[in-house]
Amino acid sequence: MLMTRERRPAIRTLRGWAIQVLQEAGAIRECEEHGWMQDRAGPHALERAFDNAREDPPAGVSPDAAAAEVRDVLNSIGDTCPDCPTD
Repeated sequence: MLMTRERRPAIRTLRGWAIQVLQEAGAIRECEEHGWMQDRAGPHALERAFDNAREDPPAGVSPDAAAAEVRDVLNSIGDTCPDCPTD
């Protein structure tokens, strides 16, 4: 039986691709109220995201460059929503 791998939807930018990889791995989430991305700080999710980035980079992007973009996106995301009130 021939198995095919499900392809991710086309992403227009490398940053958008990296955000999608982080979301699929569960490393980041979107604030339900305001839409800001938030770092979930899960070490296993981060490891999955980097593994996925290296194993399946976008066309024309090296595995190391894909992992670097995931790292750059993750470094630009905080762990709290700037619009949510603090307790």
